[in-house]
Amino acid sequence: MPLEIVTVPCLQDNYAFLIHSGETGETAVVDVPEAGPIRDALQGRGWSLSHIFITHHHADHIDGVGPLRKETGAQVIGAKADAHRLPDLDMAVSDRDIFTFAGHDVHVHDVSGHTVGHIAYHIPDASAAFTADSLMALGCGRVFEGTFDQMWRSLSKLAALPEDTVIYSGHEYTASNARFALTIEPGNDALRKRAQQVKKARADGQPTVPSTLAEERATNPFLRAHLKEVKAAINMPHASDSECFAEIRQRKDRF
Repeated sequence: MPLEIVTVPCLQDNYAFLIHSGETGETAVVDVPEAGPIRDALQGRGWSLSHIFITHHHADHIDGVGPLRKETGAQVIGAKADAHRLPDLDMAVSDRDIFTFAGHDVHVHDVSGHTVGHIAYHIPDASAAFTADSLMALGCGRVFEGTFDQMWRSLSKLAALPEDTVIYSGHEYTASNARFALTIEPGNDALRKRAQQVKKARADGQPTVPSTLAEERATNPFLRAHLKEVKAAINMPHASDSECFAEIRQRKDRF
């Protein structure tokens, strides 16, 4: 029986995700920006929370962990490298670790850059990757703690996943990301089409997360910094991939 994944809007523009197994009854949540919406989503479906997966230490991803853990007794999983600034962990995981949730393997990827110790969770059986503030819809997180080279390597790692992987990222930033992406590749037909779809979805009050990795490869400028046409577009034809990524990220920071 396949896993069911539910998007839960939180705060102003955050997302959490419920992962439910109808076979075992187990339910995980990826990040807990606030407890209320997640509690409501669980109660509305008659699900009991068994696991909490944390991606990184920022308050808008962990502030609701304490109340939900107290109410449910859920097992909390997060990065060993970040354990000193996360809620107490029942399981500390590291890059390339694999653990089991509801009979499905969960692969852990270190995707440091936005923060040092940020991790993503990939569930191959579900063709799903939970990337929070590393790879985002048409974007990526700001490089707050790591280096641009580190962030580029993290994004490249995620870009190497199967193209049908669904990317569950942490924020509804896609409309702004689309406007910026068009400043880098205004002639990208796939990007122009996606930007229109994003604009309509937001006008209709619909989320633009999740997306597919295939979409991100075709339209996300932060995944495309290695391409000749993108290097030419930013007047850096002979620069390294990492240098081009850094230039694009810095342009976004000023956008």
